[in-house]
Amino acid sequence: MVTQPSERYADAWSAVVDVLVRNGVDTCFGLPGDDLELLRALDAAGLDLVPCRDQRNAMYMATGYALQSGRLAVCALGKGPAVTHAATGLLEARESGAPVLVLAAGAPERRRGSGGFQELDQVSVTAPLVRWAHRVGHADRVVPETVTALTRALGPPSGPVYLEIPDDVRPARIPVNELLPTLPEPLALETVALAPRAALGALRASRRPVVLVGGGMRHRNDDGAVERFAERLGAPLFTTASGRGAVDERHPLFCGLAGLYAAAPARRLWSSCDLVVSLAGRLEETAVEGGTPWPPVTVVQVNIDPAGLSAEFPGPRVLGDARHAVLGWTQALRADGTAQDTETARAWADEIADARKDMALAREAELAGAAALPEIRIAELLAALDATATDSHVLVQENGLQDMWSYCFPFHTGGGSVVPSEQTPLGFGAAAAIGVKRAAPGHEVTAFVGDGAFLAARADIAVTAPAHGGVLYVVLCNGGYGWLDAQRARLGLDAGRHAFTDPGAPPPVMDGPDIHYRVLRDKAVLREEIVAARQLCARGGTAVLMVPVAPDDIPPPLRDAEVVPQ
Repeated sequence: MVTQPSERYADAWSAVVDVLVRNGVDTCFGLPGDDLELLRALDAAGLDLVPCRDQRNAMYMATGYALQSGRLAVCALGKGPAVTHAATGLLEARESGAPVLVLAAGAPERRRGSGGFQELDQVSVTAPLVRWAHRVGHADRVVPETVTALTRALGPPSGPVYLEIPDDVRPARIPVNELLPTLPEPLALETVALAPRAALGALRASRRPVVLVGGGMRHRNDDGAVERFAERLGAPLFTTASGRGAVDERHPLFCGLAGLYAAAPARRLWSSCDLVVSLAGRLEETAVEGGTPWPPVTVVQVNIDPAGLSAEFPGPRVLGDARHAVLGWTQALRADGTAQDTETARAWADEIADARKDMALAREAELAGAAALPEIRIAELLAALDATATDSHVLVQENGLQDMWSYCFPFHTGGGSVVPSEQTPLGFGAAAAIGVKRAAPGHEVTAFVGDGAFLAARADIAVTAPAHGGVLYVVLCNGGYGWLDAQRARLGLDAGRHAFTDPGAPPPVMDGPDIHYRVLRDKAVLREEIVAARQLCARGGTAVLMVPVAPDDIPPPLRDAEVVPQ
């Protein structure tokens, strides 16, 4: 006879939190609604809630945490407008492939259709933005559906999921069962050889290949498997914006970002290659356009997510784990015993080395030109940040006109990088940095953002500073939105009527006893100011360095691509 468990959870949130704890979750971000039973359950279980003032920022923080750690992040919301306000963050988490579990309240089932308080069909709202959206209809379903939500969030492929606990399910006393279903264990395939199919044939036939690493390789290349593959193939290494940090940027084959963000010398390699190998990327628009278009060559794609395999390019498409593919291809190429010192291979290697040398010379020329100007230039700022950072450093970025300077190689990201997806929502990097720091408390975390993005997240930066500090904010101040102002100028629109920027405006002020705030104007003390800010952050404080920037201080790849007025 099966005995029924006599112990019961106090309510549905207690059951949900127990599942989270048993699966290693220790932090939650969010802004709960009127129902604070979730907060009580988190406290009872010893889980920390990072309180937020804006649901979008809560989602950005959770996404930053998930991207940095590779683990599940949790975001708690209320209902109705709380869910719609978080929708932009859900979109970003989906495009980034971030494993985020969104826990939301919901109007009671018995009141559906009555026009009740904050009633909304939240599943219909969130379903297009997540991998799975579900409303728990009965207390008996709380535990198994929470496990299902975790399973779907972690994937593969990973991504956000939405789980709603209605108000009339929330108070239920749910039986405790010690034999909770566990998350599935992945099957390790790394020792399995790859069959000699079309993709491997294309690799063997190539004489001038390039390797493009996407965001799906994050946390899948800790042992340098991708670098070894590039060495064996004799290919330069590029990343998409989201793939940055997945490979060693100081490797002699690394040539920066592809597409819109590629430096002019690197574009020479793209214009003359005969094969592109795309690893766990989506071949998004900014990665394949801008500057020098891709030549009409074979593109080998490998992605564990079918939605990540583009049909826009000719060549073999492989559905599977890119790490597995890289290991298998490296083994097969090594077994071929093909000599890599042929004249063709040496010529391609020389072109790669020349491109890297030219990028380094361009960097020095940019810094020399900046040194002759009275104001701090962004190239100098990035060089100072790079020179003062430790190896365990993460750069969290935005995607505005001038903060895109941080995308430019050879300005390094150090120990890692977190960037917005192709959706580029305003304020993502400024808020995500808090989640990144929570995921990597032993790392230096620098948010390199514009003032428009900073203002979007300022309230949450202030509220989290006392208990969750340690982030250095470097804020480029042009008085608004540089990209929009550049496009205004392109069309010849009146700056007075359409004032997207105000370069002479004072930088926004950030007050608070836990915040170190400085406006940087004197380049003679630039490095000294950054070192002082880093030291304060190492002690758990939050530092905000405001840097007024000139309107013409635009990243060279964007100037070269002529996407902004010259």
